[in-house]
Amino acid sequence: MAETALVREMVSKCLQARDHAYCPYSHFPVGAAVLTKGGDIVTGCNVENASFGLTMCAERTAIQRAVAEGHRHFTAIAVTCNIKDSFVGPCGACRQVMMEFGSNLDVYLTKPDGSYMKTSLHELLPLAFSPANLST
Repeated sequence: MAETALVREMVSKCLQARDHAYCPYSHFPVGAAVLTKGGDIVTGCNVENASFGLTMCAERTAIQRAVAEGHRHFTAIAVTCNIKDSFVGPCGACRQVMMEFGSNLDVYLTKPDGSYMKTSLHELLPLAFSPANLST
């Protein structure tokens, strides 16, 4: 995916989603915006729970919301948090959930000022376990 107005829109929407995060325990808001193959952008934010294991990350929220809306094919995801000094990647659980939908996903790591760097899920999760491993 070329860095286009669509990427800038994803970055903007993930920053907006971060503002909706429910994070009373960690105070670490995260936003995500996933781009479907059809060009729709679906957002998510982290939602914490007093039983910490039940907390849901922004990336998984966005993907699950998109799936609930009927989407199954994604081309990119933008992710942001409040860390200003460096780009922060998705946690391992989120990387594995993204892998369910294909390793060719472009990943845009976004800082609060809107700057971003492009990587890929394949780079973030090399030698991944994927649905292809189950079709032997």
